[in-house]
Amino acid sequence: MTSSQSSKLTLVTAWIVVILCSMLPRILLQEIFGQSVSPDMQAIIALSVILVILLASFAWEPLRRLWSFLILFAVLVGIQWLVYNRIDELPFYRAWLRNPSFNVFMLAEQSLNLMVTLVMIAALFLMGKKRKEFYLARGDVDAPVEPVRWMGVKPGERWKKFGLILTLCISLGTLTFLVIAGRPPLDIVIQALPFLPAILLAAALNAFNEEVTYKAAFLSVLESPVGPRQALTMVAYFFGIMHFYGVPYGVVGVILATFLGWILAKSMQETRGLFWAWFIHFWQDVWIFSFLAIGSITPGGG
Repeated sequence: MTSSQSSKLTLVTAWIVVILCSMLPRILLQEIFGQSVSPDMQAIIALSVILVILLASFAWEPLRRLWSFLILFAVLVGIQWLVYNRIDELPFYRAWLRNPSFNVFMLAEQSLNLMVTLVMIAALFLMGKKRKEFYLARGDVDAPVEPVRWMGVKPGERWKKFGLILTLCISLGTLTFLVIAGRPPLDIVIQALPFLPAILLAAALNAFNEEVTYKAAFLSVLESPVGPRQALTMVAYFFGIMHFYGVPYGVVGVILATFLGWILAKSMQETRGLFWAWFIHFWQDVWIFSFLAIGSITPGGG
């Protein structure tokens, strides 16, 4: 097998794992065939795919380049199943998650997400990764931005300016959508002000959890075997397809989340750090969680 063929096999196999272990099979089964997929079955399918590729790697040397990626993916599937299908069913967690108070249920939810993130970080350390190798660092916040013609990003632009522009555009775009969709009365907005500390904390935690778990961690184990560009595309796809059942629902939600995943992962690669990805995501989440807090105090809001 030539070097080119070996690289192609590694790349194609990585894409097979990412696609089959993503939300896509579940979406197709539910939306096209009307078959619901339980969390247990989804975990079994993903772990089976990973196990088959691991076994195949003993026969095909190019697949061994994906060992770190496969092991980390198995860790993610396993810890998500444990946290979101067992730990969250514990009596005290059920009580917190069903509590009508935004402060209680949102911070309970974020504590579950943080468990997943901490396990992923621990797994990376056990695999011999250094903190900066999986972007758990501030990075160079004024690093050059690789030009993107369709976005109007020209040579010479830097992340210090571009990051602030992205933060403003994405956060204001999110706010505009939420206002148009929700149109909360001013008196309810005022009533939600005491929730501001919980909103900020939840936004900070959620941005950290998602950027580390779904982007930084997998960039660090994919860049070497498949290359930075393919790693970026895989991470963006996986993050985007997760949001099919989010808001906005369906293909539009996937497209928006895929773009967000791509641009934030791009910021990590170019600055070698988490700052801009976390900062941009944080301000978007501030508006999202603010409207969740508002919804928790409206009649019928929970």
